Amino acid sequence: MQAVEISAYGAPEVLRLCERAQPQPGAGELLIRVRASGVNRPDVLQRRGHYPPPPGVSDIPGLEVAGVIEAGDAAALAAAGFQMGDRVCALVAGGGYAQYCVAPVAQCLPLPAGLDEVAAASLPETFFTVWSNVFDRARLQPGEILLVQGGSSGIGVAAIQIATARGARVWVTAGSDAKCAACMALGAEHAINYKTQDFSLAVRELSGGRGVDVILDMVAGSYVAREVECLAEDGRLLIIAVQGGVQAEFNAALLLRRRLHITGSTLRARPPAFKAAIAAALREQVWPLLAQGRVKPVLYRVFDAAQAGAAHALMESSQHVGKLVLRWD
Repeated sequence: MQAVEISAYGAPEVLRLCERAQPQPGAGELLIRVRASGVNRPDVLQRRGHYPPPPGVSDIPGLEVAGVIEAGDAAALAAAGFQMGDRVCALVAGGGYAQYCVAPVAQCLPLPAGLDEVAAASLPETFFTVWSNVFDRARLQPGEILLVQGGSSGIGVAAIQIATARGARVWVTAGSDAKCAACMALGAEHAINYKTQDFSLAVRELSGGRGVDVILDMVAGSYVAREVECLAEDGRLLIIAVQGGVQAEFNAALLLRRRLHITGSTLRARPPAFKAAIAAALREQVWPLLAQGRVKPVLYRVFDAAQAGAAHALMESSQHVGKLVLRWD
């Protein structure tokens, strides 16, 4: 099969097409003939040498795919309600930038009604991440305010739509007025241009000093201190990436007085059973919203698989709104 490999750690140009042996599914797994592969920030980190795959996982990058079931564990397929030839999308721990990919059956979801494989390939990584953090960990409730740092990112556009559809209020930060407008069009109530405004001051002004209930943060670093300042009582801060640095100082007295919760998580190395529970929740709670059109994929650009380097360069430029996808057909 053809795949995109990391020939050496470095710039986007190190990504190259290669020939690899087709993987074989084991117990509880299926083989997907991949039609499209999602591109995500962790892929960029892996290409740079900062996010190695877990032990036993393919060195080929890529954490989400969509395509057709070609083979697999018959009993596991039947238990999940799948058949050979079904179209699915899947969260994987690696190996997604390839014409064939193995995935645990329990981490696969049927293509939502009305979506093709290219659109569906943009869903798993961000939807699993948003559900696990915003709803499982933070328990965001209808009427509460969620602040999403980087609302125009793949994570951001998913969080805006899912939270809004479930009755929460969503505020975001973004790096330009155009990105702020895009977030508002997706359902955000307020959008703060972090390049021209201090988001912490803006949040306190917009909320009349109350603050927000939940913050989804991909920056960390110096953001943490300001996030603590703009959390409401019993507020929850979820750190899912450290693009702004790993060191943070904040006012611990506010943590005590407001009974705040600060937590973090990564998804890639979690066991299949953990991811299976998220997949089941998405199938029940979010897939109907996709079928109804209340939540939609946000695709910025689709690249041929051979252009994976160009896709990474665009992601690193942060000019996009939503998701980037590689197409194999």
